Amino acid sequence: MSYPADEIAVRFHHRLTQIHPFLNGNGRHARLATDVLLSKQLGEKPFSWGSDSIENVSDTRTAYIDALREADKGNYQPLLKFVRT
Repeated sequence: MSYPADEIAVRFHHRLTQIHPFLNGNGRHARLATDVLLSKQLGEKPFSWGSDSIENVSDTRTAYIDALREADKGNYQPLLKFVRT
């Protein structure tokens, strides 16, 4: 099965957030690595990640976490929507 570039990147991002290689900064690392994948390997623009800071508690961060939880269940659509808003 082949996926469009955005879905490849979203699935990559989701898996990186599940691995948790660091005590802190896993989300920042996963977003950076995903944007590098998009721009350097897939020739696409980086994601907007909700067009707001997701470092602190906010509606944007809540939407991001909710979208990741949906991806945990195999539903990538909310995360696909979130990353380009």
